[in-house]
Amino acid sequence: MKKNKFSKNWIIKQKRDIYIKQSKIEGYRSRAVYKLQEINNKFKILKNGINVVDLGAAPGSWSQFISRNFKNLKLVSIDTKEMEEIENTHQIKGDFTDELQQKKIIDYFSRKIDLVISDMAVNTTGNKNLDSIVTGELSIEALNFSTNTLKKQGSFVSKIFMGSSFNEIVQHAKKNFKQVHIFKPPASRKDSKESFIICKHLR
Repeated sequence: MKKNKFSKNWIIKQKRDIYIKQSKIEGYRSRAVYKLQEINNKFKILKNGINVVDLGAAPGSWSQFISRNFKNLKLVSIDTKEMEEIENTHQIKGDFTDELQQKKIIDYFSRKIDLVISDMAVNTTGNKNLDSIVTGELSIEALNFSTNTLKKQGSFVSKIFMGSSFNEIVQHAKKNFKQVHIFKPPASRKDSKESFIICKHLR
């Protein structure tokens, strides 16, 4: 009964979610698109003509948003899952932490990158502390990748969760970037522990 009740409550929440409704109307693959939109409205990380990597891109709403709204840019979307094609993107199926996949990304651009974004999170296990730790490790991997591939004036954006690895990620970011901000977009669900770290200008 408890499981059925949980499922029913989840369905009700989904139906009431204005961001889900809006994403369907606008043809985006998930409500997560509005998190990126709100991050960009506040921190101006996106513009025409830049090189962008979308880590853990599936199902692809962040890449969709960039492709639709910005011109003359190069965009790589990478994920271990298959994704439907997105116009004006170069898709790679693979794990971005693998050196071979990182080489593919670097070779595609053949120069330094302007922006690395990540909305990655592990599949939940039910153990919130464990999920936070593993997602935190992914964030650090993405941060390390960024520091090796970004231009001096480049930016890095990643989902992070409040938890045991939060402070470690923030301190690691501050060692590598001149500007570090923590932001919870209005599109993030109120009961979610997620925030986003926005890092600008490599040291």
